[in-house]
Amino acid sequence: MTMMQCEYRDYVITAAVMEHPGTPTPWAGGCRISNPQGQTTRRMALPVGHAFMAELEQAQRASIAHGKWLVDQCLDQGRQLFDKAA
Repeated sequence: MTMMQCEYRDYVITAAVMEHPGTPTPWAGGCRISNPQGQTTRRMALPVGHAFMAELEQAQRASIAHGKWLVDQCLDQGRQLFDKAA
């Protein structure tokens, strides 16, 4: 399996797709995001209603698109991407 990733607004977004064999839609989309300082998020799953897909490439592309949206939310709306230290 190839790993899909892209650079977007100086952040690196990596598709983190998980396989659930034996189901009609075995690919669960998600992503990890790294900021310019090298900090990386936990795996961030797609919303439940859109998380599972029939094809790997479709899940990877949706995961990258979701990651771009999350970066936009962080930079433009102030949404937190990274867990705060305890």
